[in-house]
Amino acid sequence: MNGWLLTAGGIAIVTTGIHATAGGRSVVRPLLGSTVAAEPKRTLHVVWHMVTADLLLSSLVLLGCSFMAAPSTALVLFIAVQYVVYAGLFLIVTLAADWPRPLLRLPQWMLLLPVAVLAFVGSSRGGT
Repeated sequence: MNGWLLTAGGIAIVTTGIHATAGGRSVVRPLLGSTVAAEPKRTLHVVWHMVTADLLLSSLVLLGCSFMAAPSTALVLFIAVQYVVYAGLFLIVTLAADWPRPLLRLPQWMLLLPVAVLAFVGSSRGGT
């Protein structure tokens, strides 16, 4: 078993749950109730679900890889890079906003970055 990947997958699945529940209440419901035009509103709704699916699938892959004797390094690295990019995008958008305490306004990066780091480390380790 690869504890690094198990931990990465565990954090990722928790992140997926937070995204689907809390994010659905605080982001999707207000979006759907807004006066944004129908096409962009529905497009953003679909994108929301695409992100949910991506988070769920990558979580399951990390968890599955954690129990493999020789998981695919390329696949784990791909997921790690995805999470680095996601965290980076949240940081860029958050820091570009004119908000007080911006890093706490969109804290998603705090869950995404550890998954990336743990997956990077886990990609180079065998089972432990």
